[in-house]
Amino acid sequence: MKAVNKLLAFCVVLFLANYTFVAAQIKADDKQTEKNANGKLASEIPVGSAVLKTNTDSNNSSSPYKNQTGEKYRIGFQDTVQVDVYRHPELSQTVNISPDGTIRMPRIDQPIAAVCKTEGELSEIITNYYKSYLKNPFVNVKTVQKISQPYGVIGAVQKPGNFYLDKKISLLGLLTLAGGPNVEFAGSKIQIARIGGIIGCAESAETVSAEENIEFFGYNLNDVQQGKVNPVMQPGDIVSVLIAEEAYVVGNVIKPTKVILNEPKTLTQALAAANGTDKTANTEKVIIQRHDPLTGIKKELVFNLKDIRDQKIPDPQLQANDIVQVSNDKVKGFIRGVTSIITNTIPSTITRVP
Repeated sequence: MKAVNKLLAFCVVLFLANYTFVAAQIKADDKQTEKNANGKLASEIPVGSAVLKTNTDSNNSSSPYKNQTGEKYRIGFQDTVQVDVYRHPELSQTVNISPDGTIRMPRIDQPIAAVCKTEGELSEIITNYYKSYLKNPFVNVKTVQKISQPYGVIGAVQKPGNFYLDKKISLLGLLTLAGGPNVEFAGSKIQIARIGGIIGCAESAETVSAEENIEFFGYNLNDVQQGKVNPVMQPGDIVSVLIAEEAYVVGNVIKPTKVILNEPKTLTQALAAANGTDKTANTEKVIIQRHDPLTGIKKELVFNLKDIRDQKIPDPQLQANDIVQVSNDKVKGFIRGVTSIITNTIPSTITRVP
C-alpha cells in the first residue's frame, strides 16, 4: 500500500511540474504575441517547428504594412485579402471584398468594413473583435489580389488594356507595360484622364462626385519618350495615346496624298510626300486652308515656295486637318496647252507633206 501511495505521489509531482512548464511556455508565447501585435518583434515568429512571416518593410520596421514604395495600399472593392489569426487556423481565411466593401469572419456576427483600410488598420479592427473570444489575439492581413485600382492605357499602343498595380508608376513606365506606342498609327500627343478617388476613399470628409473631379492633362509623346516629362500616375488614370492627325495635299501636285502627322511636318515636307508640284503649279501662291474647331472660323494662309526656299520666311508647320491647295498657274497652263497642241499637230502635218 505504501508503495502505491509513493507511486501516486510521484505521478502528482510529475504532473504538477509538467503543468508548470507548459503554463510558463504558454505565458511566454502570449507575451511574444502581444509584442508582435505592438510591432516590436522581428519579421519571423517561431511557432514550434513552423515560421510565421509578416510583411516587414526593411525601410520602416515600425510599419510592416507598406508596399514596395513605402506608400500604404488601401484595400478596395474586388480585392482579395488573406486573414491569418495566429494559432487559430480555423479562424484564418482568404476572403473577397463584398460589393458593399465589407468582409465576414468566423465568430464575428457583423460584417467588417474593409474598403479604404490599410492592411494594418484592418488587422487591428479584426484583432479588437476577437478580443472578446481570444486571449491576446494576433491578426495579420495581406492583400493577395489587388484589382481595385487599375491604370488604363488605350489608343495607339501595342497592348491596350488595364494594368493592376500596387506601387507607384510613371507615365513612361505605364507606356512600357502597354508595349509602347504603335509607330504606324500613334500621333504626337498623349492625353490623361484623371478620375480621382477610384476606390471611393477621400482624404477629407467632403465627398466629391467623379464627374466633378475629372481632370485632363496633355503631353507630347516625344517629350515623354526622351524623359523630358514623366509624371507619376495615380490609380484610375486613363492614358490615351492619340492616333496621328492628318493633313491633305491636293491640286497641282504629282500625287495628291494624305500626310500622317505622327511628328511635326512642314509645308515643304508635305509637298515632297506628294512627289512635288507639277509643271503648271503656281508656286508663288500655295494655300493652306485651316479650320479652327473651337471657333469654327476658316482661314486661308498663302505662301510663296521661293520665299521659303530662300529662307525669307519660315517653313510653316502643318496642323490637323489642314488642306494644302496648290493652284494652277494660268500662264504656265496656257503655255503648256499651246506646247501640247504644237507637239501633237507637227507630226501629222509633216506626214501630210507630199
